[in-house]
Amino acid sequence: MGKLKITQTRSIIKCIEKQKRTIKAMGLGRPNYFKILPDNPQTRGMIEVVKHLVKVEEVSE
Repeated sequence: MGKLKITQTRSIIKCIEKQKRTIKAMGLGRPNYFKILPDNPQTRGMIEVVKHLVKVEEVSE
């Protein structure tokens, strides 16, 4: 499996609670923070919840 670089692009100030918790679960919290996460169904599901707040890039190992 590959890896995904997930960068938060927008603030979570006016977001619903589910989206705020998802951002925290991904290890983000402020705009321009990023994390490298595994490309699996769980990560893809979290990305779908907050797709308007993050930018996703595939990373080669």
